[in-house]
Amino acid sequence: MSVPSDRVVFVDDEEEVRRANGQSLDLAGFSVETHGDAESALRAVLADPPGVVVTDVRLPGLDGLGLFSALQEADPELPVILITGHGDITMAVRAMRAGAYDFLAKPYPAETLVASVRRALERRKLVIENRSLRSRLDAAVAEDPAFLGVSPAITRLRQFVREVAEADVDVMVLGETGSGKEVVASALHRWSRRAKGNFVAMNCGALPDTVVESELFGHEAGAFTGALKKRVGRIAHADGGTLFLDEIESMALTIQVKLLRVLQERVVEPLGTNAVQPVDMRVVAATKIDLGQAAAQGTFRDDLYYRLNVVSVTIPPLRERREDVALLFEHFLRKAAARFNREPPPVTPSIREHLSRHDWPGNVRELGHFAERCALGLTPAGPAQAEPAKAATLAEQMDRHERGLIRDELIMAGGDVRVAAEALGTPRKTLYDKIARHGLDPNDYR
Repeated sequence: MSVPSDRVVFVDDEEEVRRANGQSLDLAGFSVETHGDAESALRAVLADPPGVVVTDVRLPGLDGLGLFSALQEADPELPVILITGHGDITMAVRAMRAGAYDFLAKPYPAETLVASVRRALERRKLVIENRSLRSRLDAAVAEDPAFLGVSPAITRLRQFVREVAEADVDVMVLGETGSGKEVVASALHRWSRRAKGNFVAMNCGALPDTVVESELFGHEAGAFTGALKKRVGRIAHADGGTLFLDEIESMALTIQVKLLRVLQERVVEPLGTNAVQPVDMRVVAATKIDLGQAAAQGTFRDDLYYRLNVVSVTIPPLRERREDVALLFEHFLRKAAARFNREPPPVTPSIREHLSRHDWPGNVRELGHFAERCALGLTPAGPAQAEPAKAATLAEQMDRHERGLIRDELIMAGGDVRVAAEALGTPRKTLYDKIARHGLDPNDYR
């Protein structure tokens, strides 16, 4: 739910107090709604949540603490500021430990109230933005874990794939092992006009050359020894949809020649017949090597390379989007725990250290396997222990921690340095200096 950033509900049973404080908040630029009792305020807040609630502790009927408890049940992250008399301060401190945002002891100057409300509203704004972000990520992760993240790199990839999907052209997907090439290919299919057709995937490196030819083009009965009945090939099966060829760099040159004809003329000729069958499909080819270099070396046909490389999509490796590692790990950990019928285990400091320091050469696939081991209680293990010790200095560790905190706040604030500085309790000038020193750009998070 979108919450107005300047809306305040003020509760006090004394009319003069309501009028004076309401006027102070109104002059400060806030939208103020006042109530003389907790019951009416509670009904109003539940019907239309504000940005912050300010309430006196001592009220007739339901008191301020009772109102605070009821609001906490409805939304634990709604900031509530308590107004107390001198004798209620101990009680207010206990309420803050229970989740109240702040308390003001009577008498208090108007500027103190305004400052507290302003801080609470800024925090509320960040909470709402974070909820919206989490909601969007949860929707995306259900289908495309490779697209999960908030880093500029994955955001650009997600947008580019959507744009390319609308254009009915063949696509080359470039990415390291485990980076999610098939997920990208599947998204290109689902987000295109061919979504109702078949998505046909084939790993060219997983089958012998003789089998690959039959799998791709199909065959008639008796076309070769063992061909007892007709087989429809992957190309014909992809008619009206998408053909995904993974590890295409491993395809034999003789088969590349036949595939080139299919791409140029959009017809397929099954083994054992001279009849040709027209096909209407999009081809998505994936590789983990530089096919241009392979073509120059003669291990891949240059004419097929140029025919396939109409549009290329490059998946960034996980080490280039470290902002997404923790979020991806959390997703995979919950998923693995559910599959193993266990509660997700706590993320220990050693796991956090591994997440932040490891380069993830296996990318998303490796991270998913690591999360599975964590869910089974088998960590730390694997690459984390195999790596040679590289003890960072205290200064290096502090720098890394500081950069992560600033990056996270910039993400939460949507790139707004003013909001991030407020959340971090740091002067804007100081924060700008630190942003520059850590090589961050606020525009990347807008």
